Amino acid sequence: MFSKVSGPIRLADRVAAILSEEIESGRLGEGDKLPTEVELVKQLGVSRTVIREAVSRLRNAGLVEPRQGRGVFVMPRRTRPLDLEAESSGTKSKVLQIVEVRRAMEGEAASLAATRATPDDVARMRQSLAAIDEAVAAGGDGVDEDLAFHQSIAESTGNAVMVSTVRYLGEVMRSGIRVTRANEARRNDFIEAVRVEHHAILTAIESGDGEAARSAVRRHMKHAASRLQDADEGFWTETDDLKVDLDAAP
Repeated sequence: MFSKVSGPIRLADRVAAILSEEIESGRLGEGDKLPTEVELVKQLGVSRTVIREAVSRLRNAGLVEPRQGRGVFVMPRRTRPLDLEAESSGTKSKVLQIVEVRRAMEGEAASLAATRATPDDVARMRQSLAAIDEAVAAGGDGVDEDLAFHQSIAESTGNAVMVSTVRYLGEVMRSGIRVTRANEARRNDFIEAVRVEHHAILTAIESGDGEAARSAVRRHMKHAASRLQDADEGFWTETDDLKVDLDAAP
């Protein structure tokens, strides 16, 4: 049904584009079931991880709906929601734009969390920070743990729209956050700076100071942008290679 995927563009992006084209063209119509994960792996020549990420993007875009025990089905055509995943987030300019969006959204989430977080919420945030340290110490990039920390802040606001938006942005920004953390992992002083910035956010939230929490997030994002601006062009070339390797991993 499909041609095998190859080339320098992120594999999940290419698979999502192929499946989207099948839906938009009508070759996969409303109510049709997508090929199984195993079938897509064979047809497209990519890993199960890539297929899952691509299908997740289609779900976020409102194109498909997973049904427990039955498979993934094409949704009725409607006005398409905002789909930020259609654009690559691995370029320097795009990653810096992502940092700007996070600064606005997550700064407000932290401010609300400072006035609404319960002791249990704060405990979850603290556990998330510990998980980042453990992941980095074990040689990981800490991306999932980083996302979990910021998600725990959003959840403590009690605002369901905020929670959903931060979750969506987190998934869209995953590759951008991976780039950010890959840059920060190059130097021990960067790693320590990020750790201090994260703990400053938690301290402000725990103290109940909304303005301090917002400022701590904005400061963290400003410094993240500065660290990225200081990265040489060789880093961005290495990062492109890294993204392809990660996408190809089973």
